[in-house]
Amino acid sequence: MILDKIVGAKLKRLSDQKKKISGEELIEKLTKKLKINDDRDNLKQDVNVERPAGVFASALTAGRRNKDKAGISIIAEVKKASPSKGILAPDFDYLQIASMYEQLGAAAISVLTEQDYFLGSPDYLREIRESVKIPLLRKDFMIDPYQIYEAKILGADAILLIVKILDDKQLKGFLGIAEQIGLDCLVEVHDEAEAARAMAAGAGIIGINNRNLETFEVDLDHSRRIGAMIPDHLIKVSESGIHTGEDILTVQAWGFDAVLVGEAFMKVDSLERKFAELLQVPSRP
Repeated sequence: MILDKIVGAKLKRLSDQKKKISGEELIEKLTKKLKINDDRDNLKQDVNVERPAGVFASALTAGRRNKDKAGISIIAEVKKASPSKGILAPDFDYLQIASMYEQLGAAAISVLTEQDYFLGSPDYLREIRESVKIPLLRKDFMIDPYQIYEAKILGADAILLIVKILDDKQLKGFLGIAEQIGLDCLVEVHDEAEAARAMAAGAGIIGINNRNLETFEVDLDHSRRIGAMIPDHLIKVSESGIHTGEDILTVQAWGFDAVLVGEAFMKVDSLERKFAELLQVPSRP
């Protein structure tokens, strides 16, 4: 299964990275960045950061209040490649792409930092943070607290947690660490059992991935089926398979707050026209 290969590659990269800078050194670096005392039990109350906690979650619910657009928020993805589609954007100017996303009304930007299968980079996140103001999601395969601290240092406002690759103890622990240092979590699920685990762990933002990770087939109905079991007070995000304005209207009718769109943006000639289509607003000729 491709997920096992990705996690295996991630474990190796983490092992190599920790030889260069240990977990303790990384936390010390974060402590200095956040200007806090090195008291992990009281990180949350002592944090003094430029970007307040919760900006990602707030951005995802802003679409409901914007009557000029589709009433749903778009997380636009900076994504060079994927295991299922190969290279999506040969001419990959990630800074220009991120800037366009911000100008065109994306609520947040998802930045792929996985290096082996998605050809991403932590540097993309760091550089994009310096060039845009809207919230950033670090999209990676998070299997170690090390990556959570690193995400904050790189400038992320939120991280992706994939339920399928975490046990219940890890999931709850990672959510706790993220909350302590002011990161939101988009908790990704693929079926009803994973959704139940996410809610039991205390997830506030649940993303339903419409892609089968074994076959790579996409079925938007996953969002309808799984979304029906998620209460309205939680933020719901539909991921994968969003290509048209009709798709947006469909998941909005199912009660979703946001959609995550990557491939549909990476493979078009005009981002402006694609945004206009998805948001149901006119574009300039």
